[in-house]
Amino acid sequence: MEDLKWKTLSSEYLFKDLWFTVRKDRCKTPQGKIVDPYYVYEFPTWVTAFALTEENQVLLEMQYRHGLGETHYEIPGGCVDDTDASLEAAIKRELKEETGYEFSKYEYLGKTCANPSTNNNWMHMFLATGGKKTGEQQLDPNEEIHIELVSMEHFKELFRKNQFVQSMHVTCMLYALQRLGELKV
Repeated sequence: MEDLKWKTLSSEYLFKDLWFTVRKDRCKTPQGKIVDPYYVYEFPTWVTAFALTEENQVLLEMQYRHGLGETHYEIPGGCVDDTDASLEAAIKRELKEETGYEFSKYEYLGKTCANPSTNNNWMHMFLATGGKKTGEQQLDPNEEIHIELVSMEHFKELFRKNQFVQSMHVTCMLYALQRLGELKV
């Protein structure tokens, strides 16, 4: 396979904030073309989980998302913190904080990227099963998350009706449904 990787000749940070950074690179392709500027958006590593309770209910979150100005269903997840010992530790923490549930089993489903042409981070996907409510939500100050438990059949109906718009969450849902034998490919 031909190596198509670009060489970064220089980088300049244009903007840095809590969870979003913009970098401007000057690059050279293997064919010698100079690409200048090329903008890269740096984000933290993310985790998400398709979560099932002990009663086999799908745990959904309803959240307002200001980028779209709309409220939609999602699945739990968030940023990996520096204090998380592993990706699994991060999703365990996120599930407990956002939902008040803990799970008996976590299965790694792989990783995906929102837009590899501009974004530099990965979202790691999990299937969490055996969920039991062990506490209350411990939300960040800017989070308002409403939890809804739905049957697998109702979830699949919502899925067929395109009720999930967060593309990386949809990817996790597809891999989880496949692992659970709920999706025929």
